[in-house]
Amino acid sequence: MGNSLACFSPTPTAKPSSSSSPKDLLPPWLSPLATSRKSRRQASSKSKTEVVFDDSYIKQQAQIATMLYHHHLQNNGGDLLLHLERSISTKSPPSSSKKQKSLIRRSRSLSSSSPLSTSLQLLNQDAAESGGVAESKHFVLVHGGGFGAWCWYKIIALLKEGQCEVDAIDLTGSGANFCDINSITTLPQYAKPLTDFLANLADNKQVILVGHDLGGACVSYAMELYPTKVSKAIFVAATMMNNGQSALDVFSQQSCLSDINRRAQKFLYANGKNRQPTAIQFDESLLEDFLFNRTPSKDIALASVSMRAVPFAPVTEKLSLSASNYGSISRFYIKTDDDLAIPQPLQEAMIQSSFPKQVFELKGSDHSPFFSRPQALHRLLVEISNLPHE
Repeated sequence: MGNSLACFSPTPTAKPSSSSSPKDLLPPWLSPLATSRKSRRQASSKSKTEVVFDDSYIKQQAQIATMLYHHHLQNNGGDLLLHLERSISTKSPPSSSKKQKSLIRRSRSLSSSSPLSTSLQLLNQDAAESGGVAESKHFVLVHGGGFGAWCWYKIIALLKEGQCEVDAIDLTGSGANFCDINSITTLPQYAKPLTDFLANLADNKQVILVGHDLGGACVSYAMELYPTKVSKAIFVAATMMNNGQSALDVFSQQSCLSDINRRAQKFLYANGKNRQPTAIQFDESLLEDFLFNRTPSKDIALASVSMRAVPFAPVTEKLSLSASNYGSISRFYIKTDDDLAIPQPLQEAMIQSSFPKQVFELKGSDHSPFFSRPQALHRLLVEISNLPHE
């Protein structure tokens, strides 16, 4: 606090008259005579017993600093703001992405009635209006059917290395979220960990949702519920439906599904074979050919001991998607060109039926690009995050 006030301290002289020159009105930290004045203060401190500071003078100094700030911001690209921050901080300079945030936090601790507080508030407001505070990149990764948050481990590491914030969700009955998969009877129940995450997110925060496979349906459902908390939605070889469609509708209307696609999935009937299936189980002997045809062997081994059955009810549930909510969020689709689970023709059909803002393609990727092409997928996620909002 002492350092922040020191930069606005006047020289120990009488109140300046109306005839004072502009240089005399400059605060010491901007005045070319600051050094010599400091020396004179030190030399005369022994002979002066008390110095009275006029409130109007301090206010005048703050107003001058504000005007100078605006002038320098226009001519020097905001260099003065950095100079101001250095003058009020005794710590090592923080990284560039945190500098304005540090200044704002410090200004809030000052009295709202003081001239200094008013001046700094004007600086902060102008910096925010000029884009001085960078929007944080917060990715929320939503796995596909049978997978869990564990499948994103490479992407999580790459995003965190790039100073991005990232959360990976375990949907109900997936990964570390344990429950009887046959008891999941609705899409809202399946997507609850994701919608709970968004419900608890601060109102002034937005995230980028990334959905894979059946996770695309969960992402779409969450976009409809919390449109103000989602800045972008990225579908990675994911189900992307229209209003009134289910994932099952998308799959069943296509004739492009391969023989291995049919053989690799087995229905489970927990309620009896005369009732609708309750889950879909993958054939472990066909996992490599079906989901991981370009995936490294160590990741196939991880998946073989980590994958779970897929609840069937969420696959059949039709989504209600509105233009005002779901449609207000920019969507992006990332195609995987050697995908046997959701083949290219099916991906193209979804894209043409509900065209996103932009389409990208991962060459040489199977259905699991977070394993087979992690660096390329990471680059696309970052590229999309940097695209401007509409």
